[in-house]
Amino acid sequence: MELLDIARDVLQKEAQAILALVDQLDERFTEAVDILYNCTGRVVVTGMGKSGLICKKIAATLASTGTPALFLHPAEAIHGDLGMVVRGDVVLAASNSGETEEINRLLPIIKRFGVKLISMTGNLKSVLAQNSDVVLNISVAEEACPLGLAPTCSTTVTLALGDALAVALIKRRGFQEDDFAALHPGGRLGRRLLKVEDMMHVGVDIPVITEETPMKMAILEMTSKKMGVTSVVDNNARLTGVITDGDLRRLVERDTNFINRPARECMTRNPKVISKTELAEKALQIMEKYTITSLFVLDKRQHPYGIIHMHDLLKAGVV
Repeated sequence: MELLDIARDVLQKEAQAILALVDQLDERFTEAVDILYNCTGRVVVTGMGKSGLICKKIAATLASTGTPALFLHPAEAIHGDLGMVVRGDVVLAASNSGETEEINRLLPIIKRFGVKLISMTGNLKSVLAQNSDVVLNISVAEEACPLGLAPTCSTTVTLALGDALAVALIKRRGFQEDDFAALHPGGRLGRRLLKVEDMMHVGVDIPVITEETPMKMAILEMTSKKMGVTSVVDNNARLTGVITDGDLRRLVERDTNFINRPARECMTRNPKVISKTELAEKALQIMEKYTITSLFVLDKRQHPYGIIHMHDLLKAGVV
């Protein structure tokens, strides 16, 4: 068999195993989500060998999406790490055979702690299944390994089922982008989820002039604040327009005497603005759409409250 044919065969078998898992889901999945949702402690995810590696990812996914979780190595647990499990926790154990010795040695202790146990196993008659509060069926017709030895389809469906639990909990909790951002302050994800208020300039850094300010003074304000723009406000300090470097260039082309004219005669009206609670990525989208380099942030009274510049987005790595 050609190597590409082998690869296609593996992918088809694993895909079929996941699709078969869809038909195996029943009310026990809902029961498991209820238990995890109502957990007052942490979700302790445990598994041995290849299943253990999958369990580490499941624990990480749960923890990053609003469900406090940790991974417990079952072999280390029986040598002291079981102290990581306390009342109020829920144990989520994965074992395709359901007869993993290291996990089964934990069962009496888990029961003594009064901790709920959810198992993911392919053997519904196993010791693990018989001692679980909820059993999630991860049985597969075959492994993709030609020897039938290396966990392949079974670990794939375990991972997929863990993702299904995590996503169901995201929906159940009403977990939002804001919550996700709080748990991912670093890296590309964190940068994507920064808010405008996290990087906007406020207070004396905001360039502001009135509608009656002479253009000479407007240029000085733009120069001193180094934003390439200034907001223009009316007598009630409400934003009515902006003047940008581009506006100045166009003014020079058509009117060399503009320098003494009031800002209201030279400004661009109805400027684009953004809320401080919007994602910085949204600010970038607006800037790119309208070919501008800055956006003002207004308060409830329509007063300039902040300003965010393309340079801020570049510096933060949003771009």
